[in-house]
Amino acid sequence: MRRSGLPGLVLALSLSASLAVSLSACGGSDGTGGTGDGTAAATASQPPAAGRPAAAQPFGPACSAVPAEGEGSFTGMADDPVATAASNNPVLLTLVAAVKKAGLVDTLNSADGITVFAPTDDAFAKIPKATLDKVLADRKTLTDILTYHVVPGRKTPADLENGSFTTLQGGTVTTTGSGADFSVNKAEVVCGGVTTRNATVYIIDTVLMPES
Repeated sequence: MRRSGLPGLVLALSLSASLAVSLSACGGSDGTGGTGDGTAAATASQPPAAGRPAAAQPFGPACSAVPAEGEGSFTGMADDPVATAASNNPVLLTLVAAVKKAGLVDTLNSADGITVFAPTDDAFAKIPKATLDKVLADRKTLTDILTYHVVPGRKTPADLENGSFTTLQGGTVTTTGSGADFSVNKAEVVCGGVTTRNATVYIIDTVLMPES
């Protein structure tokens, strides 16, 4: 696993400022002209809130692992900011642990309108344990990797059909696909269009690695 050339210490100290600048540059957009005010987007079965289009119903095979009721359900996750919502999702336990180790919980929870490509526990399991343990113990590298999974603005499935987005880490991710079949770099979306209070989440099957 390669370490980014960006100095980790500078990244960690300036992350919140970079987040604010990135979101400002995007106008707090939800990717479709919404207000990006951090409120939960309406589901497909509900009328859209003022200034925000209705969200797509979550789609993909891993969506079946999400509880039907409670804080970990799609309805429950929509009420919480993204890091808190992820902590209630049974397929994102390793990601949540990594976010806590990197000290990014408050940064992600306070962001106003972002998209998160969230690797499943199985995605992290593809990484050799010794390598994963080393990364989890290195806050600089971990921060760099995790912020590579976050994009300013709420991106809809239509945005992902042929997209290229600058991440908070500073690198670029590319997305392709249509309908309910999307990829992010070499990762596949296994549960897409998940709404939280301040983010849209696409759960993916592979950890994204920024280029050095």
